[in-house]
Formats: sequence, C-alpha cells, structure tokens
Amino acid sequence: MISILFMFVLFAAFILFYINKLTDSLCIQKEIPEDKHAKIFRTINILVTILLISSFVEILYA
Repeated sequence: MISILFMFVLFAAFILFYINKLTDSLCIQKEIPEDKHAKIFRTINILVTILLISSFVEILYA
C-alpha cells in the first residue's frame, strides 16, 4: 500500500510539473495576458488534481 502511494505521488508530481510546463507554453504561444495566467494555471491544476485523485481512488479500490 505504501509503495503504491509513494509511486503514485511521484507520478502525480511529474504529471503536474509537465502539465504546468505545457500550460506555460500555451500561454506564451497564444499571447495570453499576464493577468490571466494565474487563473488559467489554477483552473488547470485543480482539474488535473481531481483527475489524479479519482484515478488513485480507482486504482486503490479496483
């Protein structure tokens, strides 16, 4: 159980880092104003976190 949790936390951290990197590239490419960056990052991070938590629960109780 602990090893699954540890591996999943590492996986989640990598996914969140990479998604943030892609979001930054999107903001730069689409020339989105700086004042909207925080809202975009917050929204995407919350949605990805929800997906990661739901997938962990699915793995845990499968």
